[in-house]
Amino acid sequence: MNIITKEIDIRSTKQKKKFFKFLIDLYSKNPHAAPNLYADEMDEFNPEVNDAFRFCECRMFLAYKGKKIVGRIAGIWHKHVNEKNGTKQLRFTRFDTVDDFEVTKSLFKRLADWAKELGMEEIIGPMSFSDLNEEGMLIEGFDRDSTYQEIYNNAYYVEHMKKLGAYKVVDWNSYIIKVPNERDERLSRLAEYVQKRNGYEVADVYKLAKQRDKKPLREVIISCLDVMNEAFENLYGTSPLSEKQKKREADTLVQIFLPELACAVLKDGKVICYGFCMPTMLEVMHKGKGRIIPGGLIPFIKTMSHPKVADMMSIGIANEHKNLGAVSIILNHILEGCIKLGVRYLETGPELEDNLNVQNLWKNYDRQLIKKHRCWGIKVADVEKIVNE
Repeated sequence: MNIITKEIDIRSTKQKKKFFKFLIDLYSKNPHAAPNLYADEMDEFNPEVNDAFRFCECRMFLAYKGKKIVGRIAGIWHKHVNEKNGTKQLRFTRFDTVDDFEVTKSLFKRLADWAKELGMEEIIGPMSFSDLNEEGMLIEGFDRDSTYQEIYNNAYYVEHMKKLGAYKVVDWNSYIIKVPNERDERLSRLAEYVQKRNGYEVADVYKLAKQRDKKPLREVIISCLDVMNEAFENLYGTSPLSEKQKKREADTLVQIFLPELACAVLKDGKVICYGFCMPTMLEVMHKGKGRIIPGGLIPFIKTMSHPKVADMMSIGIANEHKNLGAVSIILNHILEGCIKLGVRYLETGPELEDNLNVQNLWKNYDRQLIKKHRCWGIKVADVEKIVNE
């Protein structure tokens, strides 16, 4: 039976729901996959909500075999990143398929056709609108639980990409760190010394979290995202968040904020370093099947009150304060918070394999490499050749 790939209307809630539901259905019996929330995905692909659409264009496609959906993919033309890096790239994201290479070929043909129209020379991904979104295809660690900020995919995706002629662009590594049973006195002394020597203060995130008015907490989070923009500027594929994107991200983070798992370091009242973790949401995502309410509500409450695993979402330091030791304050706060909450393991988000500064943060702890994700590259001309073979 022939594969037919159709473009969906990005402004149609009904059509986008089919696009997002395909992932949930495809991995419904996989214990390691964390499905996305419908609400988050709807906002991400809504030009009225996601400010990235001011400098990005996006098209979404579904592949059918008869009346059955068998694959999906979205393409993003990120004009800002292309201009910044002098590249002619089209990103692919939300690529999922059954184990049928003909489906993969059909999906990528639609992207290659669009890329050719735009004058793009290369297709890269999985990469989304910003560095805060999921990126990289899983290439190692298929037997490990995914975090909410990671992509989970079956192993056959890798074979499909190789058949397309795809090549490695960059890899990201994910680590799991065993939380020590007791406070690290050496780290605590170092953090105290660094704080006194540099005149640093630590934001009272406990006080902020308890306030009914969340505006002060949102303001601190937005200041942390300002630091992230600066710290991540030269990392692969990054694009600075706009003010609207930062406000939207702050609204999301407030919902999953635990003061024990977050820290902001101040100098003269200004955030210069931050670290943020969240309880792992795998059980919540499984039970909710794309929604927190009703199925995921009880697991969400349980996870937020008694987390056993925490995911390191992001850590960043302003350039002026690099190598001054501020990160020791962040690590000390978060590790003490983990011990207080009973968290047994910390899992890092995907870290660029050559980002040694981040990887060295955990070198003194019981750390294990557990997953690898890859950004693939494919020449547009090569996709056309393979599809036509």
